[in-house]
Formats: sequence, C-alpha cells, structure tokens
Amino acid sequence: MIERLPARARTAAVARAVAAPSSVLLAGAGTALAILGGLPMAAAAVVGAAAWAARVALAVPRRPEGERVDPSSVAEPWRSFVREALQARTRFGQTAARARSGPLKDRLGEMARRLDQGVDECWRIARQGAVLESALDQLDVAEIRRELDQVRADKERASGDGERASMERAEQAVLGQLATAERIELVSRDARSRLRALNAQLDEAVARGVELSLQTGPSVDLSPLSADVDSLVGELESLRQALEETSGAPGAASPSAP
Repeated sequence: MIERLPARARTAAVARAVAAPSSVLLAGAGTALAILGGLPMAAAAVVGAAAWAARVALAVPRRPEGERVDPSSVAEPWRSFVREALQARTRFGQTAARARSGPLKDRLGEMARRLDQGVDECWRIARQGAVLESALDQLDVAEIRRELDQVRADKERASGDGERASMERAEQAVLGQLATAERIELVSRDARSRLRALNAQLDEAVARGVELSLQTGPSVDLSPLSADVDSLVGELESLRQALEETSGAPGAASPSAP
C-alpha cells in the first residue's frame, strides 16, 4: 500500500502510521459514527477511510514553513555533511534532467524528489548534532572529571560519618553529570560516523544514477537503485529521530557556527 504513496510520503514514520493500531481504531470509530448517524454502509466505509487517511497524512514529513537548508549556520563537521548532501542531490537532479524523456527520466525524477527529503533529514541531523555538541561544550567534561577527583579526595579525608555521607552524595551527583556528558559524546560521535557513511552511500547512488541514465535499452531496471534510495532516506530519518530523542528538543534551533 505504501508503494502507491508519493515519494515524499514513503518514510518509516508513514509506514508505521499506515498499520498503527491508532489508525485502525480511528478508521473504525469514523465508520461506526457514520453508521450511527444514519449513513449507509458504503458511505460509512468512505468516512472511515477518510479518517484513516487523515491520520496517515499527519505522519508525512514536512519542512517547517520558511525553513531553508543553510550549511553555514552549523559548525564543522556538520556543515560539510550538509554541503556534500546538497551537492550529491544537485548532481542527481542534473542527471535526471539530462535523461531522455520517458519512463527512465520519470523514475529518476521521482528518486531526485525522494533525495530532497534525504537532504532535509541530513540538515535536521546536522542541526541536532550541533545542538548536542554545544551542550557537550557547556558541560566541560574535563572540568567534571577534575571535580570528581577533588570530591573523592575530600571523601577520603572526611573525619566523620556525616561529612563522609555528604561527600558520597556529592560524588554521585558528579558521576551523574559525567555519565550524561559521556552519553551525549557517544551519541554525537556515532551520529557523525553514521552520517559520514550515509553521505558516502548517497554519492554511490548518484554514480549509479549517472550510469543508468546512459543506458539506452528499452527496459532499464531502476528498482535496485530506487530501493537503495528509499533505504538511505529511511536510515537518515531514523538517525534524525534518535538524535531528537537524545536532545529532547525536536526542531530546536541550532547554534550558530563559530
């Protein structure tokens, strides 16, 4: 069913919404209410389908109004990741535009529009990554470790049970800060690594698109490339969602580049 949706709507979030229990329940509730309202069964089914479609539509990704992809507004290495994604998308679009009119050109055009969403996801990942690294800078891991060493030294010198208990509470608090900082650092490092790999896959998809666009046979099989593009965009979406969950602020503004 999801294969029939527009390219922009073929995302993991939409796929989940299609079969989500909430979507099914909403469709059933819409149908039931229509029947109770006196509509015939066929019309009630249409109402239920419309309720389901409205629920799925909410999952279709949209770029916030007025937002534009601006690599210069985030620090390195995120800036380079976004620029590379934009350049790859431009090359793919140029390849689609140069292809001969017909099914091949149409399919390449669909994939180019799908890659537009991939660029959006890359941009949002870069913004969230920059937010995480800004938070990490504010935490100052080196200073936290120095504070932990000092607290532990003070605990060793504590002269009474009360003072030792206070130092133990202080130690746990500092350990909590350190655990948070290390978790953010790990997520950020993993995001950089994964985004670098996904950008390499994007470049590979562009190269394959160029190669396929040069073929003149009557039936050029674009299915593997299309599947890879969908998988790539899906991975970018999953990475972006993971980062948003870590930062706790989806859509938060990114810090300015230095």
